[in-house]
Amino acid sequence: MSAFSPIKKLDVFRSLSDGNKIMVGQLAQNQQGVYFQYDTSYLSSYQNLSPFTLPFNNVLAKAPSQPHSGLHGLFADSLPDGWGLLLMDRIFRQQNIQPQQITAMDRLAYVGDTGIGALSFSPTVDWKQKEEPWINLSELGKNAAQLFDGDAELVLTALANAGSSGGARPKALIYIDPTSDKISTQPNKGLEPWLVKFTSQHLLLGHDEGLCEAAYLTMAKQAGINVPEWQLLKPSQSNNKNDAKAWLATKRFDCTKNGGRYHTQTLCGLLDADFRQPSLDYEDCIKASQTLCNSPAVGQQQFIRALFNLFADNQDDHTKNWSFLLNNKGQWQPAPFYDVTFSPSPHQQHMMAYAGYGTKPTLKAIQQLAKQANFSSWKKAQIEINKVLEALSNWTSIANELEIKPSISKMIAKQLNEVYRGNKGLLSQ
Repeated sequence: MSAFSPIKKLDVFRSLSDGNKIMVGQLAQNQQGVYFQYDTSYLSSYQNLSPFTLPFNNVLAKAPSQPHSGLHGLFADSLPDGWGLLLMDRIFRQQNIQPQQITAMDRLAYVGDTGIGALSFSPTVDWKQKEEPWINLSELGKNAAQLFDGDAELVLTALANAGSSGGARPKALIYIDPTSDKISTQPNKGLEPWLVKFTSQHLLLGHDEGLCEAAYLTMAKQAGINVPEWQLLKPSQSNNKNDAKAWLATKRFDCTKNGGRYHTQTLCGLLDADFRQPSLDYEDCIKASQTLCNSPAVGQQQFIRALFNLFADNQDDHTKNWSFLLNNKGQWQPAPFYDVTFSPSPHQQHMMAYAGYGTKPTLKAIQQLAKQANFSSWKKAQIEINKVLEALSNWTSIANELEIKPSISKMIAKQLNEVYRGNKGLLSQ
């Protein structure tokens, strides 16, 4: 095996929603850092892919050293974090390459065209082994749980090939044949793209994690929030009562029906924010959304999502869990509400503050956010808050329908009641 040589240059491409692929520009790396330059033909025909931090011209743009490991936020969004990095590092080690030798550019080369969103990178470093056309989802889930729990070293080929997604929890990008329910990790005509989230006994909600997120997506939809299409995938029968009953799969919103893609950017990628830290406020989120989407009304959507997170005790509301989609015409819109579930912080603080408050925001603070979100009156904002509360009041019945463990259902119901009592002052006139 030849000595490892880090990638120095990458061509960047964008898949359009109609399936066509176009050249965006080039990434280059030297001892000073990573640089990007838009292609001249792209500049004349298309739009800036990251309008807040990346100049839309053909000047070399150097990436900041932080917070994206020396990459521009635009390209950092194509890389996995947590779980995906764990899988990637295992593959590197199998090639006798230590993770400390790997640069972020090498990781982009490994992702190639398999990441979330419309961007792809060439040349690729393809160490992915070939696999059978169809995979066994139960085997994938078992291997994922073992790796997550630290009980295995070997990564199944199919799991490695399906690992280019974000988040710390085990998951995979899969393609489902709607006519037969067969599953592959490779795109093909007629297959639908989904993201499946596996579970582990060591997660906060154990193997009920996916069921609880399904319940939260149901309540969010009842509150009038746009959520991804989802389904529960059941593993084959197991004799172990501690195994997963079902895994949540959400349909990918970055993919189009004809094999195209929507360019996708997270809030942290757009603003070069550190999603691992409480680096932004919901006021920043609302302002950025309104500016990016050129729509004051978009702020109201984000306000409602923020209040859902507050009353639903989803404190893992960091800036990577907010995304935006760009279509061929250059129009941005908020992505569906994703990664929303019961997720209290050990510190009882939200990752994004509410006008300066990480917990129990004051009435004045929420009224300030409502004003920024362009509600014509506080009374109209309260109507939306009450819709959120009405939806969350259905927790117990939805949990029963999904057969969530009674002990978990009661624990979450108790916590939701406590959160309501701590924030019911927001219902004041």
